[in-house]
Parts: sequence; C-alpha cells; structure tokens
Amino acid sequence: MRVAAIYDIHGNLPALEAVLEEVRQENVDHIVVGGDVVPGPMVRETLACLLALDVPVRFIQGNCEVAVLEAMAGQDHRAVPEQYRPIIRWMAQHLQIEYGRLLASWPKTLRVDIEGCGEVLFCHGTPRDDNECFTRLPLKPASCRFLKG
Repeated sequence: MRVAAIYDIHGNLPALEAVLEEVRQENVDHIVVGGDVVPGPMVRETLACLLALDVPVRFIQGNCEVAVLEAMAGQDHRAVPEQYRPIIRWMAQHLQIEYGRLLASWPKTLRVDIEGCGEVLFCHGTPRDDNECFTRLPLKPASCRFLKG
C-alpha cells in the first residue's frame, strides 16, 4: 500500500491542490491527513476537497484542531500564545457545528499497516503531546511550541 501523509494544510486550498496533483501522480492508495487543517483562509473549501477525494483519507487531530475545538467550547487552549488566540476564536466562530463534530471525531494518533514497513504510527507532534516537536537537532524547549512551520 502506498500512503501519502500530508500535514499542516491550514486552509491553504491552492497549496493543497498542488500537493494533491503530485499525490495523484504517485498513485497512492491511501492518504493520512496529519492535523492542522485549520485555521486558515479557505478551511471549508479545504475540508470539502479532502472529503471528496477518490482515495481513502484518514485524519488525525493536530494542535490547531484541538485549539479550535476548545474555542468552540468557549475556552482558550493553554498552549496557544495570546497573539494567536483571536485567529483561533475567529475560526471557531466561523466553522459550522458539523465541522466541529468532524474535527472532534478525528483521533490523536493513527496506526496504519503499510506493506514493507509494518505498522506505522501517525501523530501530530508526538504521541504524548501534539505540541511537542522532536528532531535530531538540539532545541530549546520553548522554540517549537504551538504553531510550527
């Protein structure tokens, strides 16, 4: 099985469409969307595009989905810096309830059995914390929090 993993779309439909064109050329069997579909300028259109694909697509939550869901419940996510909270609140106000239910249905992690690789764990950040980064490079703990990019 050929799997494409795409992360951090942030409602950028033109960029997603360009990536999906490459994914189509690779003839993948499955797509994993690894979180952070929201917030962004074209979230509804981006979600519609992903949900209409002709290959199986599975989603996991990223830190931004968690933050938007908390904002939909009237709370601010603890890891969202103050300067980003208005964006998260705005997104929460403009997403329809159905999209909130959709985002809430996505798991935090996903395991997919990939031929030749075995069981692969997909997550956003790390399995224990969707805000945590890991890399071979030494990082200061606060240098890779919340909005990665």
